[in-house]
Amino acid sequence: MKSTYKVLTSDADLFAAALSQVKVYVVQLIEGKPHVIADYAGPVQRWTPDDVLVAGMCYSRDGFEFRVRVPKKQEE
Repeated sequence: MKSTYKVLTSDADLFAAALSQVKVYVVQLIEGKPHVIADYAGPVQRWTPDDVLVAGMCYSRDGFEFRVRVPKKQEE
């Protein structure tokens, strides 16, 4: 079963994730290679235009992607 994810790209996305304290997945972006999950981290603690602090670890916004799992809708 595949999961659906939302990529947190804007400051508003990161703010919403921080407020809701959802678990954020950190994915390393390496050109020409498949994306690799760097950390099944935790909630966003802080962010700047350059980096994001997740579960005590600081990640560059240029080299990493931040994702949250989107729950599947239940069929009626």
